Amino acid sequence: MLGAGVAKRTARLADGRELFYYDDPGTILGPDRAIDARDLAPRPATATMRRDVLTGDWVSIAAARQNRAFLPPAELDPLAPQTPTNPSEIPSMYDVAVFENKSPSFGPALAVAHGDAPAGEHAPHGLDDLDAPGLGRTRTSVGRCEVVCFSPEHSGSFGSLTPTRARTVIEAWADRTAALSALPGVEQVFPFENRGEAIGVTLPHPHGQIYAYPYITPRTATLLDSVQREGSDLFARILDFERAADRVILSGKHWTAFVPFAARWPIEVHLLPHRHVADLAETTPAERDELAPLYLRLLRGIDALYDSPTPYIAAWHQAPVHRGRDAVRLHLQLTSPRRAADKLKFLAGSEAAMGAWIGDIPPETSAARLREAVASVPEETL
Repeated sequence: MLGAGVAKRTARLADGRELFYYDDPGTILGPDRAIDARDLAPRPATATMRRDVLTGDWVSIAAARQNRAFLPPAELDPLAPQTPTNPSEIPSMYDVAVFENKSPSFGPALAVAHGDAPAGEHAPHGLDDLDAPGLGRTRTSVGRCEVVCFSPEHSGSFGSLTPTRARTVIEAWADRTAALSALPGVEQVFPFENRGEAIGVTLPHPHGQIYAYPYITPRTATLLDSVQREGSDLFARILDFERAADRVILSGKHWTAFVPFAARWPIEVHLLPHRHVADLAETTPAERDELAPLYLRLLRGIDALYDSPTPYIAAWHQAPVHRGRDAVRLHLQLTSPRRAADKLKFLAGSEAAMGAWIGDIPPETSAARLREAVASVPEETL
């Protein structure tokens, strides 16, 4: 039993991938789950990553992802519970389910060679190895990619969940963050949700993903440099600065959501916990209890801006597993390219090529519109 009365059950898919069921408190589901009896092909070989010598970034080359499902009809939803006519990824009915991705960008497996080092001749040998110079450097893309199914329904998103179900998903995020952080070779864990075809979503089923990387991601490496420059209390000062401004969207006892001072995207909201926690696994039951309805209100407010659902990326930035945990605070960065009801912001020359951003909407204007939209969300729905 996890927090909030959530029960966890472990299973295996036919090809050996792990599957976890997270049952709501008071679930109507029984403890027994069906066996995955499919005849599946062997799992793909672990992808290879190459180092871009100009930036120092590692690029994973995962050709197996070309075969992933693309906008299938509802009756062939690969994230729905299996039926006689739909041999999907999940054998049983579920509340929340998490499983290893069939076509991962990192992984599929980690093996221990010496202590906590991933096996394999070309596996990374620590962060110093990954930072070393040289042309033509390759390493195995050790790590793990998991799919988080928020609901057995065919369509929706996190914002369409009930508060109880949202709380179960948060518990699953925290549990998987702890488990993935303990895997050999993993340096950072990243839960996220992509929503909408404009973002590139290929499955309308309500779901997100969790990536466990074998390196510290470029954005977090830049953040660590900022902490070094600005001071280890950076996030505490950011929170005080933003809470004193007119860009706050909503705030509770444990969390505050705001449009950041230098927002890049037409819709950009950050959500910070009021105390320092490095990742979701470190949050308390009280913090998770408040997060569920507060996050739902935020997402439903964003959808209230227009007459149709807004595409977004909801990115939960967590501290690396072994570095900066006393300074890098867990935070959500929710961004959308939607700059009007029928217009999207595309990253063209300045942003895409040079990383030099030009904002289309003043952050204060965006915050005012979002506050009004969030205030319109009926209290009784949360």
